[in-house]
Amino acid sequence: MNARDVSLTALFVALTAVSAQITVPIGSVPFTLQVFAVLLSGLILGARLGFLSQTLYVLAGAIGFPVFAGFTGGFAHLYGPTGGYLLAFPLASFITGLFAERSKKPQLWLMGTLAGIGAIYLLGWLRLGLYLNGDFTKAFYVGVLPFVPLDVAKAALAVGIAGAVKRALPWL
Repeated sequence: MNARDVSLTALFVALTAVSAQITVPIGSVPFTLQVFAVLLSGLILGARLGFLSQTLYVLAGAIGFPVFAGFTGGFAHLYGPTGGYLLAFPLASFITGLFAERSKKPQLWLMGTLAGIGAIYLLGWLRLGLYLNGDFTKAFYVGVLPFVPLDVAKAALAVGIAGAVKRALPWL
């Protein structure tokens, strides 16, 4: 890993932390821009570095750095209602990064971002369902369904921005 990789990875840890602070509370699971940063990290950094950036983000929050929504941190967040979503961030970035590495077509990038969002929803829904005493139906209606249109928009925006960044900085 060279200095550029370290710098870009750290930049996306910071970008995810900042995006977590842009939040709108809409129930047990708040709307934030974290998913946008997660997807963008995979699209721009690729699978390996995207995964690393999001793993470092989750670890930083778990050990207490105030990088999660509302400038909070601590291991308890991984056991709370949003823990599954947070734990899925590295996987989502990895999946998105695989699609970006294997194709230059934005349509496939969009498929990758949607697959990444699917991973976030799956782990988030499972954890939220457990948190809600096994009420997975309620977890779906509270923690997945309201976010689908917003996250599809974030995915499209991430693909557009990643394409522009890669055209402007072809060395990425």
